[in-house]
Amino acid sequence: MKLEKLIRAAQEKDLPDLVLKNAKIVNVFTGEILPGDIAVADGYIVGIGKYHGRIEKDVSGKYVVPGFINAHLHVESSMVTPAVYAMEELRHGTTTIITDPHEIANVGGTEALEDILRAADNSPLNYYVMLPSCVPSTPFEHAGATLHAEELVLFHDNPHVLGLGEMMNAVGVINNDPQVLDKLKAFHDKVLDGHAPAFTGKALNAYACGGIRTDHESVTFEEALEKIRCGISVLVRDGSASRNLEQIVKGLVDWGKHTSYLAFCTDDKHLADIRREGTISSNIRRSIALGLPPVKAIRMATINAAQIYGLKHLGAVACGYQADMVVLDDLVSVRIHEVYKSGIPVSELPPCPPDHYSDKLMDSVHVAPLSEDVFAIPEQEVYDVIGLVQHQIVTEHLRLTRQELENGLADGSIRKIAVIERHHATGFHACAYLKGYGLRHGAVGTTVAHDSHNIIVVGDNDADMRRAVEELVHIKGGYTIVADGAVVDSLPLPLGGLMSLLSAEEFIPRLESIIQTAYDLGIDKNIDPFITLSFTALPVIPSIRITDQGLFDVEQFGFLHP
Repeated sequence: MKLEKLIRAAQEKDLPDLVLKNAKIVNVFTGEILPGDIAVADGYIVGIGKYHGRIEKDVSGKYVVPGFINAHLHVESSMVTPAVYAMEELRHGTTTIITDPHEIANVGGTEALEDILRAADNSPLNYYVMLPSCVPSTPFEHAGATLHAEELVLFHDNPHVLGLGEMMNAVGVINNDPQVLDKLKAFHDKVLDGHAPAFTGKALNAYACGGIRTDHESVTFEEALEKIRCGISVLVRDGSASRNLEQIVKGLVDWGKHTSYLAFCTDDKHLADIRREGTISSNIRRSIALGLPPVKAIRMATINAAQIYGLKHLGAVACGYQADMVVLDDLVSVRIHEVYKSGIPVSELPPCPPDHYSDKLMDSVHVAPLSEDVFAIPEQEVYDVIGLVQHQIVTEHLRLTRQELENGLADGSIRKIAVIERHHATGFHACAYLKGYGLRHGAVGTTVAHDSHNIIVVGDNDADMRRAVEELVHIKGGYTIVADGAVVDSLPLPLGGLMSLLSAEEFIPRLESIIQTAYDLGIDKNIDPFITLSFTALPVIPSIRITDQGLFDVEQFGFLHP
């Protein structure tokens, strides 16, 4: 950006590169919708009013809003590379992403971060990174790497880095854990993302005192409001597994006050869902349908996120701001007519250069030989069982008698679940029971297991569970479904056991096919067969989880023992 050029073009002393004529411009500062032309030079907006340019496009009757900002996500959860992901976001109007690469960092450590930051250099998106604060998320699991403050500060000054990613070790913050505090202090001058599901009262106060300024884990409006009152901006999440938008936005509409400290995010969303629904455009659309005024929804998707993360050049259709713009047919359906990135139509952007990844990430599934009794669970009088909750990633802690367990196994409502360490072939593994998954017969396995990404397998018999583990090793990670000893379907994710190297057009049909196959085997259609499974191993979200070290009580922050 050359200031002299922008200042001259604003006065038409030099002809702007592009002018969108006769737009209805959504002003996110005043809430007005103003008529006018939008002049662009050198990738920035230089004028609102009456302008002529080298290229002129008439957008009469259409609304022009800022490019959308996805305030918190994990690109790895789309299961495609950053280059493929970027083009999907752009076609739905998202021009800026703020991603926490803790999934791939749990597999590949600093090498993975270097790979991701190189990909960010080549991305057509404004590709910002929050450095992973919790690799692994807790000491109660084995990951592929461990990142301390001294490793993270090496990336502090990278221009793509905005701060420290979601601090999932909330207990460590409020208990003054020295390693946690080292990370917070190292990034005190940047944004510190939070992760505090169900935190309230003095615990929430203490968490905020650690410098935490965002949170995306609110499930209810009451929870979100308490965090906002505590000075923590709330990122309203609507992804493939966690859909918190409806409850929060309904409360927001009833509350009727300002939305300045709220933005939108997806957190984890499958590429097939993105292709079908969009990301932030879907959040806007759904919020408007719930009664949120369109301009407020647009603000949450743009300027709010930009201000929360200190992106002073983004989030507005205004002079001096980057010319990231979305042309809409209307403000209710949020139907996208055209998307501009730095003043260039997305359809005219050059193709992304291919990403390159380290050998470590391309060969990351290493499992010790499975013992004969690897899936055995000792008999007990009362069993601790993981209960799934529809449309949520929180779980219930069920306590079932032996008879109740046997009844659930017989009627298919309860299945065995196991987690097996897959980074260093340590042989660590754990087994328990899962209620509400719905699998009639066979086994489902995945190496996408938040956040340490060991192998998760669920099944109604040990033989199919074993075969699923063997298949995941064979394909170097991914999804698999096995029945009667045979592989029914597999989706290889060889990049870290998390991501495919296929294009969107190749990948989406494969993903949709294996998901449908899972549903055909009886898995509850109110849950995502794989994303829901992936979260059963995350020991920072209530109520109980399973890691490669055992069944874990998140609320008591310790292992459950038979």
